[in-house]
Formats: sequence, structure tokens, C-alpha cells
Amino acid sequence: MKIAFDAKRIFSSVSGLGNYSRDLVRILSEYYPENQYILISKKTSEKGSEILKRSNISHLRTSKGTLSRQFKTGTDAQNLGADIFHGLSGELPLKWNSKPIKKVVTIHDLIFERYPEYYTWIDRKIHFWKFKKAAQSADKIIAISEQTKDDIIHYLKVPESKIEVIYQGCHHAFKEEHDDEFIKAVKEKFQLPDRFILNVGTIEPRKNLLNVVKALQGTQIPLIVVGTKKPKYFQLVKKKIDQNKINAQFLTGVSMNELAVIYRLADIFIYPSFFEGFGIPVIEALFSKTVVITSNTSCLPEAGGSDSVYVDPKNHLDIQAKIKFLWENESERKRRADKGFDFVQKFNDEPIANELMNLYQKIMS
Repeated sequence: MKIAFDAKRIFSSVSGLGNYSRDLVRILSEYYPENQYILISKKTSEKGSEILKRSNISHLRTSKGTLSRQFKTGTDAQNLGADIFHGLSGELPLKWNSKPIKKVVTIHDLIFERYPEYYTWIDRKIHFWKFKKAAQSADKIIAISEQTKDDIIHYLKVPESKIEVIYQGCHHAFKEEHDDEFIKAVKEKFQLPDRFILNVGTIEPRKNLLNVVKALQGTQIPLIVVGTKKPKYFQLVKKKIDQNKINAQFLTGVSMNELAVIYRLADIFIYPSFFEGFGIPVIEALFSKTVVITSNTSCLPEAGGSDSVYVDPKNHLDIQAKIKFLWENESERKRRADKGFDFVQKFNDEPIANELMNLYQKIMS
């Protein structure tokens, strides 16, 4: 089978959509090496260079032209004889020729519909139009959670039979053991305290770091934050940290292997986002055997399982109580971390690869 992918995010994104795209292609090539996987994009970059080293993965530069991703990528795949085209980030090309090809699109979330206040009017309209067109054009839609499936049905008016829920996993760095020397080097490089709670994700209103900071008022618990800063919201968070003398560090320039070590060193991972399509950081923490505090909303209980600790993300006093409970109870942290590690095995590479290939084979038959 020859499978083509819209590879823009593989080479352009360092976080969510990029990680999903790179991991999906990587695990397919590993567990189903007999297929050909073609990454189609205008350009490549260092971000996706690792998977291009695999013999069954190749890159095709999109044909030149205005809006080539929208109008040339699909026909490029058809002319190459691809059996399937998979749009990895909610979009499919707008133009196709008469050659047969099956179309799959992954939709990660519809946050722009649920929380329009986080988007401009024009961005919401463009996102909705693109997602709606892709949903109509696709032979099958992959939703990355039951929550996203429900939103696709509700907002895009898609029949349930057209949607398959296939969860995503995380980078293999979070599943590997790291030697003591590397762990020590990471701790020294970032001047990490002996004990801390960790937050990972873009520093923006939806991720709700401000309520974590409020929850830490009056405590001496160190907070480590790894994530891209959105200037306006970051300044709001920083002001609250300074006013209340919160012990907080913001780390930048963290590699994936270093991040994996930081997860393992943390006593608690905290992720009280208001809404997520899935929440990969929760999975990363569980694979790292670190107990998770996350929101009782959206898909986060799907990702966290029964032994993570859930909070009302709007209530900083609830967040504070759950932090203190775990911070002061080592045996409870370990018990929940061990149970969480058992639960997260369902998000391992092999079952995800099998589900993806079953879907591809289903639409081809």
C-alpha cells in the first residue's frame, strides 16, 4: 500500500500537531514496513529529518503554484499512485483529479467552536470552513478522543458512522530509561530543585497556568514550567508570581530527552486546562511514572484514567487542596503513578499502529 500524508506539520511544528504527525508516520513505518509512506510538503526541516532516514519513508516536494498545499498536494499524491491520502491536521486538499484515491483526515479538536473567545472572528470562520470541507471530502475521519468525536458530530453535522476514534501516543523519549549521568546533567543544567511540580504546555489562557499560580499562594512548593510563552498572558502570570513570591522557574531550550527526564524528576505533573482535544502532556507524564493532576473536563479523564487526580479548573482552591494532598503523601503519589503507568499502556505504539492500519484496510476494501 502507498500512503501519502500532508506533511506540513511534520516539518513546521515543534509541539502538538507536529508531534502527532511525526509519531503517526514513525509507528506505521515501524510496524507495517511493507508499505510506502510519502510525506508531501513545500519544504523539509530538521524537525522531521529523523523519520526521513527510514527506507520506507520518502519526501515529495509539492508542485509549485499559488496555494499549492490546497490545490496541488492531492493531485501530486494521485499522480504518484498513492492509494490513500491522509490529512494529519484537520485539512484535506481542495482539488483532485480523476485517479482513484481514498481520503482520511484527522481532526484533533474544535476548540474554536467551543471557546470562540480565544480566536479572532476571521480565524474561526476559516477554521470552520476548512474542517467542514475536509469532513465532507473524507472517506473516514479520525477523531483523537471521544470528546472530539462528539464535537465533530455536533458542530460539523457528520454522521457517527464516518468517524473512528483512534487515540494518539507520545514521543518514544518518554518511554525510555535514562542513565544517572544524563539525569544529573539535566538537573544541573536547569538548576532543578530536589522536589517540584511540573507544568508543560503553551502559556496561554486556555491552559490555565494562572490558577496553578494562585493555588500555590502561601506554599513553598516549587513550580517548573516548560512551554512557549504568549506574551500578554505570560505577563499576567508573571505579575501574580512576583506579587505572591511564588517559587517558579520557566525553562526554554529543552530537548525532548531532557523534557522526559524533567517529567520523571517531578513529584507531580499539573495540567488544569479548560479544554483539550486530547492532552498529550498527560500521557507523557503517565509514561514517566509521575502522578497527574488535571481537569475534570473535556477529554482529559480519557487521557488520565481513573487514578489521576481531577480538579475543577476554574477553582484554584480545589487545585490547591489536590496539590497539597499529593505533595504531602509520597505513598499515594507512588500508588497513583504505578496505576497510571499500567493504564497508559493502551496508548503505546503497537495498538495505535494496528488501529490505523485496520482503518486504512477497511476503506481500501
